[in-house]
Amino acid sequence: MASGKHGNGSVSNSGKSNWTKKELLARSVKHIDITKFDARPVIDGYRQMAFSARTLAQAADIYSMMLKDTQCGVILTLAGSMVSAGLKKALITLVEHNMVDAIVSTGANIVDQDFFEGLGFKHAIAPGSPEAPPVDDVTLRNLMIDRIYDTYIDEDDLRACDDVTYKIFNAFAPGAYSSREFIEAMGAYLLKNHPKNESLVKTCFEKRVPIFCPAFSDCSAGFGIVLHQTEKLERGEECVAFDSGKDFRELTDVKLACRDTGLLMLGGGVPKNFAQDIVVAAELLNERKGGKARGDIGMHKYAIQMTVADSRDGALSGSTLREACSWGKVDVVHEQMVFGEIASLFPILASDAYHRKAWKARKARGGFKFADLFEPTPGAPRYAARPRGGAKLKPSAKAKSR
Repeated sequence: MASGKHGNGSVSNSGKSNWTKKELLARSVKHIDITKFDARPVIDGYRQMAFSARTLAQAADIYSMMLKDTQCGVILTLAGSMVSAGLKKALITLVEHNMVDAIVSTGANIVDQDFFEGLGFKHAIAPGSPEAPPVDDVTLRNLMIDRIYDTYIDEDDLRACDDVTYKIFNAFAPGAYSSREFIEAMGAYLLKNHPKNESLVKTCFEKRVPIFCPAFSDCSAGFGIVLHQTEKLERGEECVAFDSGKDFRELTDVKLACRDTGLLMLGGGVPKNFAQDIVVAAELLNERKGGKARGDIGMHKYAIQMTVADSRDGALSGSTLREACSWGKVDVVHEQMVFGEIASLFPILASDAYHRKAWKARKARGGFKFADLFEPTPGAPRYAARPRGGAKLKPSAKAKSR
C-alpha cells in the first residue's frame, strides 16, 4: 500500500494507521561496539582517497598522535544526540582505555540520554523514516513519545529521570555547585543503585574522568533543579544552584595542570567553545602572576572536530580550527576538520584508534585522572565520595608551552 494521509492525520508507509505506544517503542537502539570490528584497513584505504574519506584518515592519525603523546591530556566534547544515536558504548570504550581524560558536553547527552539509560531506560528506533513517518508528531505528543529525528524516547521515562535528578539535588547542602560536582554524584548514584547498567557517567566516575556541562539547565537536570528550587522557596528554605563560572574555573584548572592538551570534538556549540576558551582563561590567570599574554600557556596542541555545520555563516559550530588559532586557542600544526555525519564517521575513527593501541602506553601510567584535581565537595551527599586511588595532580601557577 502506498504511503499517504489517513483520516486520523497520521502518515503510513506500511498500511498500518493505529499504532500503540508499545509498538512504537518496541525496537531499542543498539550501541555499536568498536572492539568488535577493526577499522584500520578502512582508514588506511581512506588516506589515498579524497573528500571526507581523506580528512577522516588524517583525523585518525592526529588522534593516534594524541594518544602516543603520554604527556597530552585529551578533552572530548559532545554536542548533538550522540548517546541516543548508538555511540554510548564507543564513548565508554574510549574512557575505559584511558583515551579520554575530561569531557565537556551538552546536558542532553549526559543526563537525558546517558544517565537516562543508566537508570535502565532505552531509546527506541522509530519505524519508517523521518521522510515518511508512520505517525505524525502531534500523535506522538499525545502518546507521550518524544522524537529525536529517527529515534523515540518515552516521555514518561524522562519524567522519571527528572525525578531522580531532583532527588540527587535534594541530597546536597544549600549552595552553588559546578555541573561536574552534580554529575559526579550522578555517577556515584548509578554505581550504587544500577551497577550493572552501562553508562558513560558511571564509567567516568569510576575512572576519575570529570564531565562538565556548562549549559546544565538545558536538559533533565534543568527540570530537576526547577522542582528542587520551587519546593525549597515555597518552604522558605535555601536551595542548591548551578555555578557555570565554577565549571569554567575547574576546567581551566585542568589546562593549568596539563601543559599539552588535545581536543576531540564531536559537534560544536557550547562544549566546543567552552573547551577552547580554557586556553585564554589560563592565560588570564597567568598574566595575573606577571606572565605573558601569549607564549607562557600552550594552545591546544592537537585538535579534531567532526561536524555537519557550515563555516560560512560565521557561527561557532562550523568555524574552522584554523580560525580558532587567531584567538590563541588551537595550534595549526596538528588540526583537522571532518565535515560529515558523526554517527557514521566517529565509530570508524574510534575503532581505528582502539586497534592501533597507542593508548597502551597511557594505560600503563594510569591516565591523568583529572577529577582528582578537585577536593571532595563540602555539602555533597555521601554517596558522591570518590573511589580510592589515582595520581594526584595540582594545577600549576604557570604552565609553559613548548
